[in-house]
Amino acid sequence: MANNNIGPNRLVVGAHYGLRDWLAQRVTAIVMALYTVLLLVLFLTGSNFTYEGWAGIFAMQWFKLATFAVFVCLFYHAWVGMRDIWMDYVTHSVALRLVFQVATILWLVICVGYAAQILWRV
Repeated sequence: MANNNIGPNRLVVGAHYGLRDWLAQRVTAIVMALYTVLLLVLFLTGSNFTYEGWAGIFAMQWFKLATFAVFVCLFYHAWVGMRDIWMDYVTHSVALRLVFQVATILWLVICVGYAAQILWRV
């Protein structure tokens, strides 16, 4: 009888979160780091360090979209981390873990909506 637990023909079961979420956290971290560098460049090369100067930067549509993309990356990054915490440390009760996960999802969706409201407030 052949052993199906080695090589490319092995039997794989489970959630398969590992590599995808590990990669998602790295990609979202890189996006956030690049945005931070962009902000530093704008700050260090700018001359108008007033509210009006920063409001002018954030008034540009491309910058609003970049900022919103970074917020979405931040919230997804947070979701992967919090989901892993709930799955690793709230193991005694599946119902409690589900409550924490749903509460986390609701909170992050509210945060996305609030970020959009702040960026596109008239």
